[in-house]
Amino acid sequence: MKKYENTRQLRKKNSMKNLTLKNTGTDSFRMVESMNSLKTNITFCGENIQVIAITSSMPGEGKSSIAFELSKSLARSGKKVLLIDADIRKSKFLRTRGACGVDRGLTHYLSGQAELKEVFYKVNIKNMAFIPTGPSVLNPSELIENEKFKKMIAVSRKAYDYIIVDVTPVGVVIDAAIVAKQCDGVVMVIEQGKISRRVVNHAIGQLKRAKIRILGMVINKVDVKSSYSYR
Repeated sequence: MKKYENTRQLRKKNSMKNLTLKNTGTDSFRMVESMNSLKTNITFCGENIQVIAITSSMPGEGKSSIAFELSKSLARSGKKVLLIDADIRKSKFLRTRGACGVDRGLTHYLSGQAELKEVFYKVNIKNMAFIPTGPSVLNPSELIENEKFKKMIAVSRKAYDYIIVDVTPVGVVIDAAIVAKQCDGVVMVIEQGKISRRVVNHAIGQLKRAKIRILGMVINKVDVKSSYSYR
């Protein structure tokens, strides 16, 4: 195994660059309880669920926020967590989280411009590491599909308890299905009142045709004023 693929290096804090996230999300009671519920549901999906893709049917449904909040929640519960931003077409993660200073990302690694160890960042959340997307590319589907992505997931499995992969909306491009094939399952994020049943069913059908395990769905951006406190 090459030096940069050694899982011990991935575990060493000093081997990673630091990335400060100015916006680390919300710690509201509702969000904390929602993520606790999601973690519990994932646990009951089976003991071999380690790599989880987070997607949506269309852009703007909040999948990236759910991916981040789930990663943060798992990390704060004592699990070693890696969050991978694999939405290499239109990621907003770094801008949303107020982060800067990233010089290498996923597309650098997948295109052979960086070693794996160079794209891991230690963020200012205990037990949590992050791989950013890197710059946009002309051939995202082909890049995601190459052997380097499979190797990255295989190596990361040995170093982390959970790997959360934020992918593109499955109803827009094929990237999500390609990535999800390397994962143990996928969680669909659906914005309440925005996406039609037809669009959601189409997205679910795409995942099923690709023989991807659907772990469950998260209804996001719920109007709490019109919902009961307990359901």
